[in-house]
Amino acid sequence: MTTLAGQDSGLISARDVTAAVTGIGVVAPGGVGTDTWWASVLRGHNAIAPLTRFDASGYPVRLAGEVSGFTDEEHVPGRLLPQTDRVTRLALAAAAEALAAARLDAAHLPDYAVGVVTANAAGGFAFGQRELQALWNRGSRHVSAYQSFAWFYAANSGQISIRHALRGPSGVVVSEQAGGLDAIAQARRQLRRGVQAVVTGGADSTLCPWGWTAHLAAGGLSTAEDPDTAYLPFDADARGHVVGEGGALFVLEDGDAARARGAAVLGTVEGCAATFDPPPGAGRPRLLAAAELALADAGITPADVDVVFADAAGERSADRAEAQALATLFGPFGVPVTAPKSMTGRLLSGGSAVDAAAALLALRDQVIPPTAGTRRVADDCPVDLVTGAARPARLRTALVLARGRGGFNAATVLRAAR
Repeated sequence: MTTLAGQDSGLISARDVTAAVTGIGVVAPGGVGTDTWWASVLRGHNAIAPLTRFDASGYPVRLAGEVSGFTDEEHVPGRLLPQTDRVTRLALAAAAEALAAARLDAAHLPDYAVGVVTANAAGGFAFGQRELQALWNRGSRHVSAYQSFAWFYAANSGQISIRHALRGPSGVVVSEQAGGLDAIAQARRQLRRGVQAVVTGGADSTLCPWGWTAHLAAGGLSTAEDPDTAYLPFDADARGHVVGEGGALFVLEDGDAARARGAAVLGTVEGCAATFDPPPGAGRPRLLAAAELALADAGITPADVDVVFADAAGERSADRAEAQALATLFGPFGVPVTAPKSMTGRLLSGGSAVDAAAALLALRDQVIPPTAGTRRVADDCPVDLVTGAARPARLRTALVLARGRGGFNAATVLRAAR
């Protein structure tokens, strides 16, 4: 037995359990569905393009990573369309794929055996904007009753649990780009507390004028007009990031239970950690500490890591800080590093979840996906960045890193299925 710090009740008892990934669902720029998206990533397809979801001609930033080819009616029942934002529809599609891939049917399990823990940083922005417009233009009687919950961060978890009758412990994590990894960590805690399986991961969609205004106010966006040079992680010419939409969801199971029902295990979550940066000027960022804690949680050393999926901010000082953290941990150019999010943009909570999906598939296929765009790695970023084309490699263990706006850091260690 091990112990975990409970939020309200001190130390609580927890089982030693292997957290096994048995299903993956991805809806992201470059592909709807895991196989389609992964094929796009491996060929280095850049899905960043001019915005089409709204007229962005009057804005200083006009590029984004959009999920194209997603027809709502093909993935969401008609009765749910009036009560869901686009992000919830994307999350429902990813959850359905993950559950189908895992061949997990909650109807054949005890009532409270399966929970849902998702990450979402912005809520239903487009839904909220539409209802605010109705309020001011037509009056309160024209505001949908569904506005009471469709905008909320927890709507994804709630709609997934209702749709699939998942009555186990559920929740939502709000930590921006770090959220996808933080949700996985929370799901693993639930497994240790006795839950058999958890649907987990993250998704966001903020490609509407209201969301765009928030991104512009926050800063850090690339103003480049060429999609191929807009987002250049670790490049000497990095000029900021591009926003995208989408995410990934997983079925995380008690490894023994998964094997007992004959499920195919895609990989395991071996270590998780989260840290929070001090106020600006009060100390150094703590991404390195998060990575070290995740390795310690996994019981491994830096020498055991075969590939790093970087946070890859695309901003010079942030890239420099991450590269120096990696050099401190692994030595300069000590481990292959990649940032497939360079093809999608940063997806807020969906970003680190999609990186986790890429890491699991890389471990499965023994190949490191490339970083698109970046051609000239900056001299002050001593990392072995995989660029140009996918790199075949012998992979056993991957480290996924994420930093959320506001000081969130997260790190997750994933291991190939035995």
